[in-house]
Amino acid sequence: MSEPTELELAQILAAKTIIAPNDWHRLKSNRQAQSLQQITAALVFLIKGEKVEALSRLRQAVGWLDGSISSPPCPTHGQSEIQKSEQS
Repeated sequence: MSEPTELELAQILAAKTIIAPNDWHRLKSNRQAQSLQQITAALVFLIKGEKVEALSRLRQAVGWLDGSISSPPCPTHGQSEIQKSEQS
């Protein structure tokens, strides 16, 4: 049995730090959880050689940590209103 590669380890860590849809409301304002999710994603992109995407994720992580960004609106917020307007 071989040891996991750096990419495999990073992907495992990124998968563990993803904020699941059922946890989104609970963790949407948790700066540490949001930042950690971005940092682990950045690590995956960096290992894959996708420097631009890695840098973007790192900037988002810094924004979470320094308070310059905050959580986006709920992904399902307003869905019922959209559906109502489409049915009209």
